[in-house]
Order: sequence, then C-alpha cells, then structure tokens
Amino acid sequence: MRRGFTAALGNWRADGGPLARSLAGAVRAAVIDGRLPAGTRLPSERELARSLDLSRGTVVTALSALRADGWLDTRHGSGSVLRLPQRLTERTTPWSLDRGGARDADLDLTLAVTAAPHEAYRAALERAVSRSSALLVDSGVATAGLPRLRELLAGRYTRSGLATRPEQILVTSGAQAALTLLADQLHTDRRAPVAVESPSYPGALAILRRRRARLLPVPVSARHGWDIELMTDHVVSKGARLAYLVPDFHNPTGALMNTRTRTEVAALADRYPLTVLVDETMRDLDLRTPPRPEPHLGGTRVIQIGSASKVVWSGLRVGWIRAGAGLVREIVRNPLQAQLSPPPLEQLIATELLGDGDGDSDSGTGGVGGGERAYAGQGGGDGERVGLDAVLADRRTRLRTQRDHLAGLLAATGWTYTVPDGGLSLWVHLGDSTSATELAARAARDGLAVSPGPLFAPDGTTLAHHLRLPFTATPETLTRAVGLLRR
Repeated sequence: MRRGFTAALGNWRADGGPLARSLAGAVRAAVIDGRLPAGTRLPSERELARSLDLSRGTVVTALSALRADGWLDTRHGSGSVLRLPQRLTERTTPWSLDRGGARDADLDLTLAVTAAPHEAYRAALERAVSRSSALLVDSGVATAGLPRLRELLAGRYTRSGLATRPEQILVTSGAQAALTLLADQLHTDRRAPVAVESPSYPGALAILRRRRARLLPVPVSARHGWDIELMTDHVVSKGARLAYLVPDFHNPTGALMNTRTRTEVAALADRYPLTVLVDETMRDLDLRTPPRPEPHLGGTRVIQIGSASKVVWSGLRVGWIRAGAGLVREIVRNPLQAQLSPPPLEQLIATELLGDGDGDSDSGTGGVGGGERAYAGQGGGDGERVGLDAVLADRRTRLRTQRDHLAGLLAATGWTYTVPDGGLSLWVHLGDSTSATELAARAARDGLAVSPGPLFAPDGTTLAHHLRLPFTATPETLTRAVGLLRR
C-alpha cells in the first residue's frame, strides 16, 4: 500500500514551494484523475513519513490541510480515508466546467448540463453491479432494451397520463441517438422539408442537417409561445412531413407549450401526414412550486423522445423512444440500432435509478414517483436506495435558486429575457446594437466560453443578438461569468 500510494503521487517534489503544500496538492490531483480512488485508506502518518522521506510534522501539516478542505475523512480508531469534498459532489453543474471543461477557458457556460447526483448514482451503480450476473450469461447483443427498464419507462408514461406498453419503448444511447434513429427511419425523402423551432437545440439541428434536410423554422419564445399558424403553413403549403419540437421548458428559451397548442399540434398531425417528434428531455425540470406538468403532447402520429441525461447525468447514456409497437419493431431491424443501443450495465444502472424504492427494483411499478426520503446530496452509501424523486426535488431547489440569482445579476445590464418556469437556461436578448458572436469572442479572450444565438438558429445566421446562459452553475460561478460579460 505504501509503495502504491507513493507511486500514485508522481514527481510531486518538482512543483517547488513548501513540501506540505506540494504533498497536499499531489494527493488532490491523484484523487481527481483516479490514481488514488476516493475511499482509499491512507497509511499511518509515521508510515507515510518514512515512505516519502519526510518529517512527520510535514505529513501532519499536509494531511491537516486536506482534512480541512474536505479531501480527507479521519475517524478515531479507523484511520484516514480519501474522499471528494462535498463542494464537488453536491452540485448541479459538473465541477470540470468551472475549470473550463474541454475548452481553453477558465469558465465554460456553453453546456447546459447537470452533474451526477453523486451518492445516489454511486449507490445505484453498486446495486447494478451486484445484480449483473444474469447479464453476464446473456449474449450482450443489442435489443430493444432490458425488459425491466422498458416496463419502468412504460409505467412512468402511463402514470403521467399517456397509456404505454413496454413494447412501445425502445432504449437508446441518449436522446440524440433516438433522434438519429428516427430521422433515419422516417426522413427517407431528402426533398421533404422538416419543421423545427427557431431557436432550437443545436444537437438536433446538426442531426437533421447531416441528412441534408431542408429546415423550416417555427418561431418560439417564452413570452409568445409557438407560431402554430406558420407551422400549419409549413405543413399545408410547403409539404413538411416531419417536425421536431421541445414543448416542455424548451431549449434554449425555457418556453412551456400550453394545453391548447398541444391539442392543435396533435390535430394538425392527424389531419395531414405529419409525424411529430417530441423531445421531452427537459420535462421533469419544472421549477414551479409545486411542479405542474402539462399533458404529454400525444396522438397517433406523435413520437416521444426521452433521456436520463438532463435529469440524472449526461454520462448516463440512456435515452428512449416511445412510439407505436410496430415502429419500434422496425427500428430494431435498422442496422444503426445496434450501434446506438446503450451497454447492458448502463441500462441496469438506469433501471436502479428509475426503480420504485422498496429496495428491490424488480418488484414495483417504478418511475420517478417512487422515492423514499429527502435527499441533500449525501446518503445512499453502501448501495442504499435514494429515490429519483428525492434527487429531483433537491435538484429543482438548487436550480431555482441559481436561476433567480442569474436573473438578478442580469437585471442591471439592460438586456431582456423572460425568467422561465423550468429548464436549464436563460435566453437573453442583448439589444439590437450588440452582436452575440462578437461578445462571445471577447468573453473567450477573457476566459469565459458562452453560446451565441446563431448556434441555435436553423439557418445558422439569425438570432444574432441572443445569448444562451445556463443557470446550472453555482452562484459564485454565475457571478464571475456575468461580471466578465458586463466588462
């Protein structure tokens, strides 16, 4: 253990500076990149001093700094164990994005994504691994999804008012995989245009552009909703046979489609040969108190797309399609489906997270409504179940606070926006004299990455005076980011 611990620290003395500070920094770095996993029990102070050729006082100083900063848990008689500090695990945004993420920036606000519910996810992972024996004797070949996961998802739809059978569910490796499969299956005539919102989710626009689809924009805003008259014209006069919509806390505007418009869209789809792909990945991020979900946008020609990425974690690559059982069978025969199906263990983790909460996900109705107790970012260790509804309640509270904090920071800028009832971002109008692309370029030079409006435009050029600002980051990070933008 001593030799392994020493090797994991690397050439930490080369950093210079006080030895105790360098040692503490080396331990933190080793935990972050996995060379020393959280949960590792440290050798005694005397053993560490001997193996590192340090005085015991230097080791004590380094360990005290780690303990004070939350990287070390020491219990009398049990020794010291490495851990991740609560400020990294109890968050709504990945810690890496505060450090620039994958971009050359100090702060990255280009991704509206949430961090994993740390302890709840680890507990689900432990349970999934303990239940994986049956998977390991199976072929592992891609199917429509694990039967239990399909049952849970069908039950979730049924309880929320959209009667669904398991055979109507196809599990995919995320919402973009679901949209890719549906576009490949349904958009067979490249000449047929596709109705999309403006603005819209850039990932969806990219998938449709890859199929060389001609995109017909349908304006949407948090204040005025969807332009259903223009959408109808796209269908009747311009021959759109496919539409992609995000009716629940639309990305990026946060708009929520009302019941009347949902009914009109479903009727339009029934009246003409129009298939509507409904992206519901934001549906559970209702920040009103209490949440008041609209009815699903349903109908015989409406297909729902869901995902665990926004509610749980983007790293859980599990999404799904809810469609007619016949279409599901057709998609399973599509060669792409095997490539866009998540590994069985990922599906098993999702099953545990969506499970009902009696301690046995194989015996209940499942769904988000099956939580057991409050969740404050902790608990769930040793495989203990934390219900997804409790995780959602905690996440909604944090997002609501961060949304209001961001809106307050922007109040004195003169920029305009509508505070949304849900979702993950504010859609900000900078004024007609300010180019969002130029502002983003200036912000990047100061270490802040943000997404200008044209990224969300079907034509890639309009929406030049808009900026998407996610409120997934901590209040401290949002304060820094808005300060940079105002400068």
